[in-house]
Amino acid sequence: MGLDNRTIMVMFAMLTLMFSGLLALAGLHAGSVSGIRQWAVANLCISLGLGLAYFYNIHTPGHDWALVLGSTLIAAGVSLQFTGIQAFKDNRSNWRIASLIVGVAFFQSIWFAVLHPDINARSIVNSLLFATVYAACARELLISIEPPLKTAYWFTGISFAVLSVVMLVRVMVIWLSYPEVYGLFGNMPLNPMSFFIGCMVQLCVTFGFVLMLDYRLVVDLQKIASRDMLTGALNRYRLEEEAERLWARCSRTGDMLAIMMIDVDHFKSVNDRYGHMAGDEVLRRLAVIAQASIRTDDYFARYGGEEFCVLLPSTTEKEALLLAERLRESYAAMAMTMSFGGETLKSTISIGVADSTQVGLQFSSLVAAADQALYRAKQEGRNRVVSHSAMSQP
Repeated sequence: MGLDNRTIMVMFAMLTLMFSGLLALAGLHAGSVSGIRQWAVANLCISLGLGLAYFYNIHTPGHDWALVLGSTLIAAGVSLQFTGIQAFKDNRSNWRIASLIVGVAFFQSIWFAVLHPDINARSIVNSLLFATVYAACARELLISIEPPLKTAYWFTGISFAVLSVVMLVRVMVIWLSYPEVYGLFGNMPLNPMSFFIGCMVQLCVTFGFVLMLDYRLVVDLQKIASRDMLTGALNRYRLEEEAERLWARCSRTGDMLAIMMIDVDHFKSVNDRYGHMAGDEVLRRLAVIAQASIRTDDYFARYGGEEFCVLLPSTTEKEALLLAERLRESYAAMAMTMSFGGETLKSTISIGVADSTQVGLQFSSLVAAADQALYRAKQEGRNRVVSHSAMSQP
């Protein structure tokens, strides 16, 4: 190959150090994403650990303690990668396992490098330890998740799995081919080959995490762009996009599409009497109840001000009417005992319902029909549900 272990180590140490700085900067600008700083420190530990291994010389006084520190730092870096993945997934980091990994690496290095020197045993134990952690990292990432995050998760997970296999192969080769003494910097084919492959795949792992971070930020930005910040409901722009998609699907399949327009009764009076904080709380509570009442494939959005809209695929007006009535009752029965200025605030909603059999699949036509029914509900005293078809009945 023309490369020895020292050259590979110093190159990889420098690249890992640069990745550490890159991730540290990313962590400063992506504070909402967990795990970035752990990966930055992980790369720093791996870089320093390899740096100590680079300066290792058996004739240098204290070389054995340099090996102990280097192995421990690399183990700390690998364990931080594991906990960083858990944090990135918004799970609780398992620091006990991370501490156990570092502890095993530290004590076995002392045993096999200082107290009872045995380079073969130390290399085998370290390789088994790292193979186990890499396999655990792969297990955390090779999961079912929505695209595009799945691409980044699986790329990084497969890279970890390859690293685990490389470590296991290294164990087998040392065990079977070097029964006497295996030297880290010895002139043997295993060294440059395993280190080169391992370093390249480790770089793929770090690149994979950067890819995970990039996709995560894109997904978060898409959510922010499509959600109402106050209530968490879809915004009007996103609702119109979904309506266009549903129109195409229903036109092709002949499926039904229903709509509900929801308005908070006397909302201006709530704001005037109790203040805008009370009004915001009313809207948030309505959103919580509505999202709990509708089905997973329905689309709930804030249409504007105190008005909300629900698109209901594969639903007739009669079915939408029943759902709207349940929603109205749930909201009216909710203990709106919010105390503002010593008074108890109560709130109700009015709902207009329509479906595509009456007015067609065009979103604008559905909204206009449901708005007419909503206006009728308000005229009739509010806190009620009116269907568009009922307006034409005498």
